[in-house]
Amino acid sequence: MWPKNRLARTILKFLSITFLVVGLAFGLFIWLVKLPTPEVNSTKTPQSYKRIKLGPDSYKVDNCWLRKNKNGIWEMYLEGAPYERGLIYGVLAKELMEKQEVHFVAQIKEIIPNSFFLQVLKGFVAWFNKDIYKYIQDENLQEIYGVSQSFSDQFNYIGPKYYRILNYHAAHDIGHALTDLNMVGCTSFAVNNSLSKDSTLLIGRNFDFYMGDAFAEDKLIVFINPDKGYKFASYAWAGLTGVVSGINEKGITVTLNASKSDIPYGAKEPISLLAREILQYAATIDEANAIAKKRDTFVSESLLIGSAQDNKAVIIEKSPKKMDVYSSGKDYLVCANHYQGSAFIKDSVNIKNLDETDSKARFERMNQLMTRNYPMDVNKAAEILRDKKGLNDTFIGYGNSRSLNQLIAHHGVIFKPAERKVWVSTPPYQLGKFICYDLNDVFSHKETFHAIDSLAIKADTFLLSGDYKKFEAFKATKQKIHKYVMLGIPYKLTPADEFAMVTNNPESYVTYLTLGDYYEKQKNYDKAIGYYQESLQHVVASKSEIKTIKAKIEACKKEKS
Repeated sequence: MWPKNRLARTILKFLSITFLVVGLAFGLFIWLVKLPTPEVNSTKTPQSYKRIKLGPDSYKVDNCWLRKNKNGIWEMYLEGAPYERGLIYGVLAKELMEKQEVHFVAQIKEIIPNSFFLQVLKGFVAWFNKDIYKYIQDENLQEIYGVSQSFSDQFNYIGPKYYRILNYHAAHDIGHALTDLNMVGCTSFAVNNSLSKDSTLLIGRNFDFYMGDAFAEDKLIVFINPDKGYKFASYAWAGLTGVVSGINEKGITVTLNASKSDIPYGAKEPISLLAREILQYAATIDEANAIAKKRDTFVSESLLIGSAQDNKAVIIEKSPKKMDVYSSGKDYLVCANHYQGSAFIKDSVNIKNLDETDSKARFERMNQLMTRNYPMDVNKAAEILRDKKGLNDTFIGYGNSRSLNQLIAHHGVIFKPAERKVWVSTPPYQLGKFICYDLNDVFSHKETFHAIDSLAIKADTFLLSGDYKKFEAFKATKQKIHKYVMLGIPYKLTPADEFAMVTNNPESYVTYLTLGDYYEKQKNYDKAIGYYQESLQHVVASKSEIKTIKAKIEACKKEKS
């Protein structure tokens, strides 16, 4: 019943209109961000396929299969048309994909512990990506749609399955755009001719993408025989149909290195799907370049492209506004997280990147190590990727992002394109042995091939050292402190824990920065300031982080006064 009091009627009318407007706006928002599913000329569903268990951690669907090898790496072989290929992928790797999503969502909640801000981020991503499907090739959309149907129902509160996996493919790009500072850096290199032991092209890369230790537990190498394009191999994790590190049957290799980017205003094609298209459809550098020119991406990225046919490597440097192809003109090429081509070298964003981040330090360290190791072979390449020191062999503590090996890498990879061979690292990080696959063998013996034991690169002896055990203990305490500081998960740092943390990684500024954060959370500002000041006495990764630490000191001083 409508109230008789005039003021009450006015308030009720205002609230009614407000709720109506909010409701309409919300409805409009949901309508605008709803992603249409791609058209497929197939009536098949996941239920159309029967997964046969061949043994422990070994499964088959039609001619495709999934198995875990003796080194703990999952291997998958897929063939066929995009949608059916995606369906089979999902049926084979259902449990693996579910685990990856559990770990991914848990890490997001750790990075952004506030539920309100998580909802804001969810809304932002939904709005930002509302047109993403318009920039993704239909073949990729169909494959992703097929894979998505085997995703778990437990995260439907985030969004429908297809919506989620499509957005996961853009997670790297969105995170890259939103975290302009704190960008973890990958480093890669190539040598050929006189600088390669057998004169053929040799490429190495570290993929320093970290979403928690659990996320990196199950690595997957996928060998794909598509109905169109070239056969290829890609190393990453279950559920990703894009490429971060891969090689095709023509000897084209692709690896991704992020660079600094202006914040974009709308989604375009995820960079991993551009890398996938190059791998599937390019046989030469010119063809890779032509594909990259056709596609719009919404972050700045460097794609190191190796080519057996050209016996060289180049870096395709892309931003939302322009593109360049950089060639060193020499028998070596190094790629960190800044641009080198003429189109970008004078850009203010690139200049600031070089000045304020750790990219230049890793670039110079890579050049330094390469010069010492010519002519290069795969064993020397692995040693370089595993290097834990700073420039001029200075020990800067373990886990410093100025090092090539930051002890966070999802994987390391080495390619010999002319031989169609790829070496992929086994856990942990890039320290475990590198196992070798020969693509000629893989696609000739689709069900019986294995990694070639005789070509494996031995594990880093660091794994057997006391320093490694100390680092792992240090990392365990660091993670407990991080969860306490960020998530409020209770943790009491005992004097013994504090002493052990310092002695386990005494040269790392991260040690003292982390302890400073702990005591700042405890409101023990004197002790926090002391640790922050101590962190500045060590080699801090970048100028931007030095500024952050100094700001924390000033904030603690204000709290004291």
